[in-house]
Amino acid sequence: MKHTSSKKIRHGFENRSQPPLSPRAFRIRLGKYTLAALLLVAVVLYSGMLGYHYLEALNWIDAFLNASMILGGMGPVNELKTTAGKLFAGLYALFSGLIFLVVAGLVFGPLLHRLMHKFHFDTEMDNDN
Repeated sequence: MKHTSSKKIRHGFENRSQPPLSPRAFRIRLGKYTLAALLLVAVVLYSGMLGYHYLEALNWIDAFLNASMILGGMGPVNELKTTAGKLFAGLYALFSGLIFLVVAGLVFGPLLHRLMHKFHFDTEMDNDN
């Protein structure tokens, strides 16, 4: 069964035979992906806070500061005293680097797809004439 351009896109991105989304629908898509990225950052930040709070006995503000600094790529603020805390900090830093890439993909994926889709769609439309 061949897809037609009049079909509504329910999941995922539109393919090259479908026209680009309307500006309003694109803003909604971008908002959903950005919200997903923010929720992911919040969950990862909270998990870092839990690790610092329970493994290094830091108060919640210091745990937040350390987790957010590592998640932002800066490194821990407080000196780590326990072996478990040091192992956690190292693994959390590695994990945070991966989360950075995932968040960048979530935010910039729809933008890059729209740019590439518009370019291909315009090219195909020019070739059809």
